[in-house]
Amino acid sequence: MSDLFPNYARLPLEFQKGSGTKIFDKENVEYLDLTSGIGVTNLGYNHPELVKVLHDQVEKIWHIPNLYESELQEKVAKLLAIEQDYLAFFCNSGAEANEAAIKLARKATGKEKIFSFKQSFHGRTFGAMSATGQAKIHQGFAPLLPTFDYLTYNSFDDLLKIDESVAAVMVEVIQGEGGVLPAEKEWLQMLAKVAKDNGALLIIDEVQTGIGRTGTFYAWCDYGISPDIFTLAKGLGNGVPVGAMLGKKELGEVFSQGSHGTTFGGNRLALSVAEKVIELVNQEEFLTEVQEKSTLAFDVLQKGLAKNKHVKAIRGKGLMIGIALDSSDTLQKALQKLRERHVLALSAGNDVLRLLPPLTIANEELQSGLAAIIQVLEEIENE
Repeated sequence: MSDLFPNYARLPLEFQKGSGTKIFDKENVEYLDLTSGIGVTNLGYNHPELVKVLHDQVEKIWHIPNLYESELQEKVAKLLAIEQDYLAFFCNSGAEANEAAIKLARKATGKEKIFSFKQSFHGRTFGAMSATGQAKIHQGFAPLLPTFDYLTYNSFDDLLKIDESVAAVMVEVIQGEGGVLPAEKEWLQMLAKVAKDNGALLIIDEVQTGIGRTGTFYAWCDYGISPDIFTLAKGLGNGVPVGAMLGKKELGEVFSQGSHGTTFGGNRLALSVAEKVIELVNQEEFLTEVQEKSTLAFDVLQKGLAKNKHVKAIRGKGLMIGIALDSSDTLQKALQKLRERHVLALSAGNDVLRLLPPLTIANEELQSGLAAIIQVLEEIENE
């Protein structure tokens, strides 16, 4: 009997080491990981430059509380602002970043009501869970925070519900856990306009889409908008726990001394890695290569699965890809058959096979993984 709470549906696999896109179990069996640890190891496992940075920092100092100045925090904050007028708050996870965003929006506007979207996912802490528009996440925790309500994603009509009583609107550019659903560009631009016109702040959750995942540094960069607040985690630390909330500089006075804080947020270990991650993703041609790999992936999948009766849609952006299937049964069969071939993929929603490969994946590895997916779905079709 385990001494752990049974809140995770764990697979009978345990991994001991990793290199690039490959991870190895206790028997040293190799698996191709098309999940990046759920969108975390964007630069792959044991990236040599990240290993060096972390090792160097371990030998200096691990933790200093936020009672003292931090040049490293200042440097990383400036890099994350991408030459725009944002201030940063560092924390340890996406949920914490979203909690900070919620607090900042309410304090800045003096209003309580926040709209998010059906099928969204913003975290498991109480505020972030209340912002999440999924009944299965809420189950057993009612009543939730009553100031949240949920609009329909990509619905222009629902934008009419945003009025001057709203503090903020919280949205993912691509709903990850909700089924890899991208926002329509015109809809997201209209959402930004309606929010601004009504004095509501626009919060964009970039926890899964940020740091190059969609082919731009942030997903919102490709939509011609500029959020008031946005949040990061996952790929920012490539496996070292770190989160960040960024807000426009005019919101700076709202988070005055003592209004928010964290013990571990912005520690030297996490931010030394984050600084190097940002440097690597911002290298010339890196994001261009992500876009090229994305084109390759969508082309291969669309051609290989065009006639498969179980496939309803292929959607996403960059290297965030969802294959919508006809049932949860088909999805679970596909995931199991992939594991038998030593290929790891994810689910999203009830019936979407989700791919989040490392952004550094080689074309040959990518094509090998995609071929396995096509073969598995062909097998299921012929059963």
